[in-house]
Parts: sequence; structure tokens; C-alpha cells
Amino acid sequence: MTDEAEIRERRRLAVLQRLQSLHRAGLRQLPRPDRQAVETLQQTFTGAAPRVEPIVEAPSATPSSSASPSSASPAATSSAPTPTAAASSAEAPPVSRPAPRPVASTSLFSGQAGGSDMLGRAATLEQRRDALRLVADEVAGCTRCALSRSRTQTVFGVGNPMTRIVFLGEGPGAEEDRVGEPFVGAAGQLLDKMISAMSLSRDEVYILNVVKCRPPGNRNPEPEEALACRDYLDRQLAILQPEFICCLGAVAAKNLLDSPKSVGQLRGHIWRHGPSKVVVTYHPAYLLRAPQEKRKAWEDLQLLMGEMGLL
Repeated sequence: MTDEAEIRERRRLAVLQRLQSLHRAGLRQLPRPDRQAVETLQQTFTGAAPRVEPIVEAPSATPSSSASPSSASPAATSSAPTPTAAASSAEAPPVSRPAPRPVASTSLFSGQAGGSDMLGRAATLEQRRDALRLVADEVAGCTRCALSRSRTQTVFGVGNPMTRIVFLGEGPGAEEDRVGEPFVGAAGQLLDKMISAMSLSRDEVYILNVVKCRPPGNRNPEPEEALACRDYLDRQLAILQPEFICCLGAVAAKNLLDSPKSVGQLRGHIWRHGPSKVVVTYHPAYLLRAPQEKRKAWEDLQLLMGEMGLL
């Protein structure tokens, strides 16, 4: 299968899974889209995927000016980033970026049970809890991929629904599969220390994974497994509306940013995913195996703290 054919197939499966999700939520009819919505879908499924580029050079202890979020279509997994004033100085070369895609005026989720687009940043704690609970119930019964046959239970996510920041890992391990909560093993203990070093607590953040079921042998999730869970991840983030996302490791970064780059290439920059600023760092499990990289991880956390105004 060619790269272009593989991209088309992944997009077809993503649309199919979203429609199946809507059907399970009770939706039986979609509104007729307007011309702008049709043009958006045509551009989304026939145009080239946008390049992922940083909006801020790093590390820096001084918080940079906030860039306005780029517009993104409903099917897009990341939006085109906008450089900050520091990145567009006379010494820095201009950054070539694709034009932002138009936004469809009609949301597939508006007014539907379990819908998340209607929440936004102004949603109350109870509204977010209820919306997350609906998605969690759907995840608990999911059989989209083979991981459902080997799991003890699903691991949805945990934390404060009103959080400013989300920590995104790759998938549950053996201990997480047993307990039903992400990052509770040795890697979770290190993550707790990283969060504490930011002057935050686990109760103030939200923690989740790319996939909700444990890959056997604690291997990395396969692309098709991550794709099967992508709808759940997108809906979680749409409900939480985090200002910041910290990707822990290559699997999380590549799936969220749709980028083939390594952690070493992605770290040290601020990226965009929808309205959220994204920082990439090493997975705590990797840091346990390679403690010499903890200094770089601390630099990444300082970059994040600077953006959050915690320095």
C-alpha cells in the first residue's frame, strides 16, 4: 500500500469510527451541512496534511507571549502553529506555514448526548464530569481492536476535569491494567515527582494515555490500535479543553502531533494542538532506564512552567 493510499485508509477508518461513536450515543440523523462545511471536508480528505512546526524556540525561563490558536477543521488532529513575536525577529528566518483551514459552522456533536464541542472552556465541573463519564462508559465496552481481548479493564484517565494541563502517555502497563488508573507503577511515581517539581499536585492535573487498554508485554501500541482509540482521546481533550499538553514519550507525541520526528527533535519547542500548547519530553519509564536524560526532561518542564507562569 502506498503512503497516499495508507493515509486515505486511515482517514476512512477515522470517519467510520466517529460515525459509529455517534450512533452509539443515540444520534440517528446528521444535519445537512452548509457549503462551507462541504468545502472543509473536501479540503480535509483530499488536501495534504499540515506540517508541524514550533511556535517558540526553547528552552527559555521567560514566558513568551501567547500566540492565538489556529483554526482547525473537525477532522484535523493538529492545527497549523503560529510563531510568537520572538520567533519572528529580524534575525530569525521566516517560517513557511500552510494557510489555516476553515472551520465548519455545524458541529457533529452539538446538542448530542456525550457531545463535547458544546462544552468549551466555560463548562462547569459537573458538565465536564458528566461528559467524561459518558465517554468512559463507552470506552469500558469498547472492542474496536485486539487489545480488548487481553485487558483486565480499561484505563480511561484520572485527574481534575478543570485542569490547565494534561499529561499524555502511551498506554497502560501491568499495574495500570490491574488498578484501572494511569501511571501508578514505578513510572507513575517518577511522574508524580515531575509534577511536584512544577509546584503542582496529581489532583491538579489530568493524566491519560493514547490507548486505553494494555498492550501485551508492555510493548508500544501499534498504529492501528492507537487509531482505534483516537476518537476517545479527541473527545477527552475536547471536554477538558486544556491550555497545555505534555506529551510523555514518542508514541504520545507522534500520535498527538501527527509527526514522524523523534522526542529529541520535538522537545525544546512549543507546539500547537488545537487551542492547546504542547511540550514534548521523555517518558518517565525511559528516564528510569536512562537517568542521564533527566536533566533534559527538567529543561522541558521548565519550558512548560515558563509558559504556564509558574516560574
